[in-house]
Amino acid sequence: MRRRALALGIGLTTHLTFLVAVSAMFLALYDGLAFGRGTLRGAAALAANALLALQFPLLHSFLLTARGRAGMARLFGRHGARLAPTTYAWSAALQILVTFLLWSPSGIVWWQPQGAWLVASTVLFFGAWLFLGLALRDGGLGLQTGWIGWTALWRDGRVNFPPLPQAGLFAVCRQPIYLGFALTLWTGPVWTPDRLLLATIWTTYCVLGPRHKERRYLRQYGEDFARYQRSVPYLLPGRRRAA
Repeated sequence: MRRRALALGIGLTTHLTFLVAVSAMFLALYDGLAFGRGTLRGAAALAANALLALQFPLLHSFLLTARGRAGMARLFGRHGARLAPTTYAWSAALQILVTFLLWSPSGIVWWQPQGAWLVASTVLFFGAWLFLGLALRDGGLGLQTGWIGWTALWRDGRVNFPPLPQAGLFAVCRQPIYLGFALTLWTGPVWTPDRLLLATIWTTYCVLGPRHKERRYLRQYGEDFARYQRSVPYLLPGRRRAA
């Protein structure tokens, strides 16, 4: 009963945090990051916002290293290894939530469309989120949301990791999740200096960060992933080539 209570508690907490974080990100990006509750101004706000933007890619990448994964596995003692996918998803959701809640808005608006421009930019924004949702599904929604971790502990079994994703959006580019994440940063209707700062930092991570992930996949999947690398473009969708 204690094991199942722990699994259910961590699972519900993770999914609730994930839902709130995604909602905060959606609202903040739609209105140019005026959503933040930070109160700093001027240079102090710029420095704090830059740190908030940087903490996500830096910690997110560290937790994927051998040392980071080992640390996540120790969080809950003997149950930590099975809960690692859940605690990793939880940490990512917390980082995103902290970024948007603590952001200090500059109050400067460069462009706020009206009429047909507002409709067009809103459609693009929703399209970017739809693309991201499809990419998360194709990459294994249970893994992306942490579901496979706490449910393994609940049933006292092994974590069932999904196979190497190669179908759906993964058939036209190797990193559709990172591409969809980047698209949400650039397609919102309201443009501010805040949005440009966040979009620049996080898009840089979306372009460079998966390189580390792919090195790990090469060690994990070997020639299967090497063949996939040779046949499918990295980030921008394209036609599948002969390996």
